[in-house]
Amino acid sequence: MLNLNSIMIGTTQLKTLADFYTQVFGKPAAMADEENGVYGWQVGSSNIAILRHSEMAGKAKDPGRVMLNFETTQVQEEFERLRRLGAGVIREPYAIGGGMIATLADPDGNYFQLVTPMEM
Repeated sequence: MLNLNSIMIGTTQLKTLADFYTQVFGKPAAMADEENGVYGWQVGSSNIAILRHSEMAGKAKDPGRVMLNFETTQVQEEFERLRRLGAGVIREPYAIGGGMIATLADPDGNYFQLVTPMEM
């Protein structure tokens, strides 16, 4: 049996992404080590890390290939808050399967979504 432990996002804009996700999560990184190029947050039952990566340059070339999904019962409100923080709007909130979903982008162009919690 597998358990998702963490997700890592590589970037050459370490501080920019760290500042962005600090605002998204509404809390400072639990692990902040700019010298070694890593910031990390506990988000729900997983960890998300931003890592300095010399081979990642510019905007994501395939930004929709892998997307982070953040559950919230307040998709519209969170969408508006994140748009004000500078998240790129890919798709405004819309209804799907009895819930809501919205797609945004971080400063590197990586897509992430806000989704209503859905039972599996």
